[in-house]
Amino acid sequence: MEPVLNDIEVRVLGCLIEKEFTTPDYYPMTLNALTNACNQKSNRNPVVSFEETTVVRGLDELIKKGLAEKSLRADSRVPKYSHLFTDKMTLRDSQTAVLCVLMLRGPQTAGEIRGRAERMHRFAEIAEVEEILTGFMDGEEPMVVKLPRQTGLKERRYMHLLSGMLLVNESEKSIPEEAATIKVRTENDRISKLESDYELLRRDFDELKIAFKELKSQFD
Repeated sequence: MEPVLNDIEVRVLGCLIEKEFTTPDYYPMTLNALTNACNQKSNRNPVVSFEETTVVRGLDELIKKGLAEKSLRADSRVPKYSHLFTDKMTLRDSQTAVLCVLMLRGPQTAGEIRGRAERMHRFAEIAEVEEILTGFMDGEEPMVVKLPRQTGLKERRYMHLLSGMLLVNESEKSIPEEAATIKVRTENDRISKLESDYELLRRDFDELKIAFKELKSQFD
C-alpha cells in the first residue's frame, strides 16, 4: 500500500467510516458533525482540535483520491459527506472495522482492536482479528505492519500503512504501564461506550418528540 494519506485525511476518513457503522441515521455527515467527530475526546488518539477549514482540506484531498464524496440531498439544506473506502479497497465490513480502529486509535494489539471495534463489527474470537491482520500484512501492498514488541508489554501492536511505513527502532524501549493505568484506560473505554450509547438514545428521543408533536398537530 503506497503512502497516500496524511494525518488529517486519516482522521477524517476514519470518522466517516466509524459513524456509518455506529450512527447510520446521521450518515452521510454534515461538515459540522464531521468536525465534531474528528475532535472527540473519547475513542481518539491523538485528541485533536480541528477547525472546519482543516476538515474541508482533508475532505477535498479524499474526494480527489476517490475515497470520499460530497452530495446534496433533497431533504437537506447543507451538503453531506460519505466515504468510498470500503468499495474502493474492496473490503468486507470486518476488515474495514479493523482498519478504522487503527486509523482512529493508533497502533493497537489484536485484543484492543477486537474490543474497540465491537460497535462496528463483533468478533467472536481474537483469532478472527488476527486472521484479518495477517491478510493485510501478506498482500502485495501491505496495509498493516506488526510493530516490534516493546519492553514491558506482552503483546505486539499493529499499525496501518495508509500513511506509509513508520520507521521503528527494534530496540525501542518504553516505560511499562502500571496496573492502575491499565485499569483507568479500561474504565475510560467503558465510559466512552456508555456516552456514545446515551447520545444515540438522546437523539432517538428527540426524534420521537418531534414526530409526536407533528402527529398531535394534526388533531389540534
